[in-house]
Amino acid sequence: MEKEYLSVAEVADILSVSKETLRRWDRAGKLTPIRHPINNYRVYHKSQLAIFEQAQLMMNSSWEEEASTKPARKLHSIELFAGAGGLALGLEKAGFEAVLLNEIDKAACATLRKNRPTWNVQERSITGLDFKPFHNKVDLVSGGFPCQSFSYAGKRLGFEDARGTLFYEFARCLKEVNPPIFLAENVRGLLEHDEGRTLSSIKDIIDELGYYLVEPKVLKAIFYQVPQKRERLFLIGIRKDLQAFAPIFKWPSPYKQIMLLKDALKAGALYPTDVPSSKGQIYPEVKRNIMALVPPGGYWRDLPEELQKEYMKGSFYLGGGKTGMARRLSWDEPSLTLTCAPAQKQTERCHPEETRPLTVREYARIQTFPDEWVFEGSLTNAYKQIGNAVPVNLAYAVARSLVRLLNRIDSEEHPAFETLHKQSNNLGEQLALAI
Repeated sequence: MEKEYLSVAEVADILSVSKETLRRWDRAGKLTPIRHPINNYRVYHKSQLAIFEQAQLMMNSSWEEEASTKPARKLHSIELFAGAGGLALGLEKAGFEAVLLNEIDKAACATLRKNRPTWNVQERSITGLDFKPFHNKVDLVSGGFPCQSFSYAGKRLGFEDARGTLFYEFARCLKEVNPPIFLAENVRGLLEHDEGRTLSSIKDIIDELGYYLVEPKVLKAIFYQVPQKRERLFLIGIRKDLQAFAPIFKWPSPYKQIMLLKDALKAGALYPTDVPSSKGQIYPEVKRNIMALVPPGGYWRDLPEELQKEYMKGSFYLGGGKTGMARRLSWDEPSLTLTCAPAQKQTERCHPEETRPLTVREYARIQTFPDEWVFEGSLTNAYKQIGNAVPVNLAYAVARSLVRLLNRIDSEEHPAFETLHKQSNNLGEQLALAI
């Protein structure tokens, strides 16, 4: 943990608790802040956090060592539900060469082609794709299939029972390609979706297809050089003939500190320059006048009561915190999870100083896209593409873990890789015939 002193907000994020919880701990004497020796703010010294597991992981992180990971040979991947390329970019940075990317959204495909003209982008429904030409020729299948319920008949579901869902298409790709490993990502809600039956069925099908599933894990983007409180569920599968290597797989170590909104939008640790200007939504005058009264880090409860009632209308009298409404971000905290519409009333993401929604390039930086990555389509399309993406730095951290796993399998000269190695070098030449 690089910083010697940490703010209340930073400690809350590191320990995954609310600021109110920290106040209760303070009153109970469990964790009491001190005064900063220079500015007299209430802060915590990093030594106070040594009793907490997540803080220990940051203090003893292997991030720098893991960041030097390089593939021992050329690695190839197929990506499904590719979106605007957040996951694909992270995989590319780690050393994977995408031989096929599938996406049905027209604007997202235009974005992929604009930024990577050499990528084999297939703009069509996944149901029409034949993956068999890639059998035993690809190291990784990845993608974020949408979360859908299955139809149940009171029995354990198999591969064929999943027909009609997009997970079935992901599983069909695994069956036809037979990669040594796969990576799937989804919303955290998949854990509890349909009372857990959806994930249980997914696990059954993965097992039936001949893959060992590493215990699914929710990764918080703030621990992986992403200035945003986004969470994603990751599933890693290893083909059963390689299952002996499963114990060596390690999830990525956390970065040594939490990145803040100012790290995304100003020159510093993440970017060499301030965020470039770009297009963005604007507030109507009435809303702008109300949002101008919200302080940095504040939301609708920071307005005068009469304005609260005017802005919230019927929601004012309902339960729940509704903390996303009339929300202004703070320079000194990570951004809230980005949505597909920064000006939408339920999920506002207002600039910390200026009274306006975040711009497209500000959105992109919070998702750790490079400044040169262009988003095609309308303004609404651009926000949607960025809001739905996997943060690039989070994808990169996970991808490095997969590279280390494949390097280790390669070093053992496992027989299952002989065919893969032979076919790897000329795979690019076969692409024109594959689809």
